[in-house]
Amino acid sequence: MKMVFRWFGEGNDTVTLRQIRQIPGVEGIVWALHDVPPGEAWPADSIARYKRAADAYGFHLNVVESVNVHEDIKLGLPSRDRYIDNYIQTIERLAEVGVKTICYNFMPVFDWIRTDLARELEDGSTAMMYEREKIEKMKPESLVGRIAEGTALTMPGWEPDRLKRLGSLLEAYRGVGEEELWRNLRHFLEAIIPAAERAGIRMAMHPDDPPWSVFGLPRILTGAAGIRRLLSLVDSPANGVTLCSGSLGADPNNDIPAMIREFADRIPFAHIRNVRVYDNGDFIETSHRTADGTVDIAGIVRAYYEIGFTGYARPDHGRQIWDERGRPGYGLYDRALGIMYLWGLWDALGRGKEADAE
Repeated sequence: MKMVFRWFGEGNDTVTLRQIRQIPGVEGIVWALHDVPPGEAWPADSIARYKRAADAYGFHLNVVESVNVHEDIKLGLPSRDRYIDNYIQTIERLAEVGVKTICYNFMPVFDWIRTDLARELEDGSTAMMYEREKIEKMKPESLVGRIAEGTALTMPGWEPDRLKRLGSLLEAYRGVGEEELWRNLRHFLEAIIPAAERAGIRMAMHPDDPPWSVFGLPRILTGAAGIRRLLSLVDSPANGVTLCSGSLGADPNNDIPAMIREFADRIPFAHIRNVRVYDNGDFIETSHRTADGTVDIAGIVRAYYEIGFTGYARPDHGRQIWDERGRPGYGLYDRALGIMYLWGLWDALGRGKEADAE
């Protein structure tokens, strides 16, 4: 398991590379060009700037999250091939600086969805929360306003320029079902996977977050059946999944350790985080510790250990603790604690194996 840490760049993150360097076992940063609109090719000079920053602290840039997919591709519009060409150009430029894995998603309009970015937990920390009934009664425009007010920093998947077109986007998806979205994903993958193969890059699609339809929009990567179908669309090692325990774990029916074992050779990137799911369908993000949520983090790490996982992993969303102020879900302290918990589980499994061999 190769540990990495998401970083949003100079001037766009309250966490510094110097701080990340002090977290044991972190070898690379997970990054993206957040100022490039979806559909546009990433400029080579901007990519090089990130590489210089990472090189100064001995980090690699092997994992990009995310190269966002333009909505015209998801909708299957005639303009999609121009945006796909730009996507391929980005893949080729990223390969030039050593990128090995690109995380992306195929969620219409919205990326992850939460109703509260700073719900207080029993211990006084805050975390992001999803309230099912509130979403069912809320207009999409209200949710966009709520997210925009939650932080002055950019929020991945909630780009203001794109969401200014919210009304027209929602109208464009009216009548678009899951099967049409699957067809459009196939077209996209058939175009980019050969380019990824040539570049030595593995594409890793992120599950839907949450793993069910919201505001009537189709969701297709919600569990094991969806992952199987994704991987069969283009049967190539370059076509993989970012296995996110938090996104999938919001549905208690998802057996994540079983998914890890089934899709072992098609998981280049793992997000490991915990959520606490309530009986009414609400969920809140928690510490990474298994006992604090309803996701079997210990069982998940065991599954990765048993398959001999050598891909990239990062602690996903953390709480805000110790009065830290920063991007919701992406503070320093709780994610660093999460890493040490994950390493503790991993090391214990290794020690147990050594003891059994004696």
